[in-house]
Amino acid sequence: MSKESFSLHGENLLKKVKELIAEGNVRKITITDKSGKELASFPLTVGVVGALILPMLAAVGALAALVTECTITVERDEEPVKEENKQEL
Repeated sequence: MSKESFSLHGENLLKKVKELIAEGNVRKITITDKSGKELASFPLTVGVVGALILPMLAAVGALAALVTECTITVERDEEPVKEENKQEL
């Protein structure tokens, strides 16, 4: 697993979360405020789609209205090394 963090303003929060979900290799999204306090954490399993995402997006939208600055920490699956690349190593 690899982790990546993004600092952004509340109005961009929902847009960024939607982009991350669309990427597909995200396992967990954690949203913290500017002091580092965890506001929300959402595990994303492979089968989470459609109606199951809507309540999470509603919660993120509500958070976006309340916070001015926040950080999103994303846990991603490691991308497997392709067979042809293994031979070069």
